[in-house]
Formats: sequence, C-alpha cells, structure tokens
Amino acid sequence: AEMQKYLLYNSVEPEELSTLKELSTIEICKIWSAMSRHIYKQLLQKKAVEIGVGSFVVVPAQASVAEGKVLPVERPMFLLNKSLKMFYNLASEETKIPEGTPIVQPDFEAIAANTHFRHDILEQCVQETLLCFAGALRDNKEVEFSFR
Repeated sequence: AEMQKYLLYNSVEPEELSTLKELSTIEICKIWSAMSRHIYKQLLQKKAVEIGVGSFVVVPAQASVAEGKVLPVERPMFLLNKSLKMFYNLASEETKIPEGTPIVQPDFEAIAANTHFRHDILEQCVQETLLCFAGALRDNKEVEFSFR
C-alpha cells in the first residue's frame, strides 16, 4: 500500500513537500547519505531494502576477466517497482529479487540514531523526495539519483 502514494495522476503540489521546504539542501543530503549507509549495511547482509518506489538489492552477475573467463560477482541494483513501471509506462530489463532474499523496510529509528534528525523528519524527507521522483517520472523529466 506504501507504493500507492507514488502513482500520481496529478503533479506534486508544493504543500505535499512541506518537510523538504523546511530543510536545507545540505540537510537533505545528510539524510540521504545516512539512508544510503543504512541500505549498504542491509545489502552486505544479503537483504533487499524496499523504499516504496522500488528495492535496492544485490543480484548475481558475471564479470568478464581475461581471455573470455567470467567471474561470478554480485552487483547492487535498484529495481523499480513493477506497478510503478507499468503506471508510468517505463521500459527496463526484467531483473527480479533473487529467490530467498529477505526484503526489509528502512529502519528509520536506526537511521535517525546516526544523525541529529528525528526519525519522523527523516522518514518525511525520504518520502517527499520519492514523491518528487515519482512526479518527475509522471512529467517525463530526466531524473538522476546518485548513491555512493
């Protein structure tokens, strides 16, 4: 049900982004870097992290090394939610979360413990950023989300 709010029929209204308006760009970046550290820790434990619009997950892949030899490796990926892809009419390769991978939600209290933000502010910031992301998909805008 979490994902429902990202299926937008209309543009995102400024009042839906009240937390983002109150935070500075630096604060928003701090929140997302805490979020990204949290996601990284979960991926190291072979868990997938579901964030409403999709999931961060580690998938098996193959790296080509010397003379046609391939090495099995694991690659972190972000998989956009299937309903979101259909709703916004997006094409992408069909990658699935590997069988048996536990799927977790971000633990906002744990993330907040590593920042000076309250967990509700943190959660609002993340959800509003994702709303902007969905709004950009809806309006067919270029989106760049960079994670270390």
